[in-house]
Amino acid sequence: MQNKKTAEAGVLQRVIKKYPNRRLYDTDTSSYITLAEVKQLVMDSETFVVRDVKTGEDLTRSILLQIILEEEANGSPMFTAPVLASVIRFYGHALQGFMGGYLEKNIQSLMDIQAKVGEKSKGLTPEMWAQFMTMQSPVLQGMMGGNLEQSKNILAKMHEQMQKQTEQVLGAFGIKP
Repeated sequence: MQNKKTAEAGVLQRVIKKYPNRRLYDTDTSSYITLAEVKQLVMDSETFVVRDVKTGEDLTRSILLQIILEEEANGSPMFTAPVLASVIRFYGHALQGFMGGYLEKNIQSLMDIQAKVGEKSKGLTPEMWAQFMTMQSPVLQGMMGGNLEQSKNILAKMHEQMQKQTEQVLGAFGIKP
C-alpha cells in the first residue's frame, strides 16, 4: 500500500497509519505515536498524511480536527460559540468554497506577521515581549480591522455580482426572481 514516505504534488510526506483500534503508527520512526505527538509534528511544520491502514483513505483532516477539539477543551478556547456557529452556517451556502481559502489566506497572513515579529524580537524577555505587544495592540488591531473591512467589501461585491448573474440566468428562462 504505502511506503515510509509518499509523494503528493512532488513533496515527500511522512506517513502515519491509523489502525482500527485508533492507534497511530508513524512509519518514519516505526513506532506508535499519540495525538500529542502528531500535534508536535504540526508545530514543527512537518509534512505528513494520516491514512487508514485498511482502506488507505486520507484521515489527516479528521486527525487535525481531533487535535483542535482537544485544544479547545483544554485551557483557553480560540473559537467562541458564535464563531463556530458562523462557520457552520457557511456549509451548504454559495460562499462555502470561498470561505476555506479566505480563512487559509488570513491565517497565513497572521503567521507571516508572527514570524517577522519573532525574528526581530529574539532578544526580548517575556516581560519586554508583553510590554511590546501591549504597545502594538492598537497598531495590530488597526491593521486587522482594515483587512477585515477590505474583506467585507470584497464579499459584498461578490454577493452583488452573484445576485446580478442569478437574475440574468433566471431572466433568460423567463423567470423573475
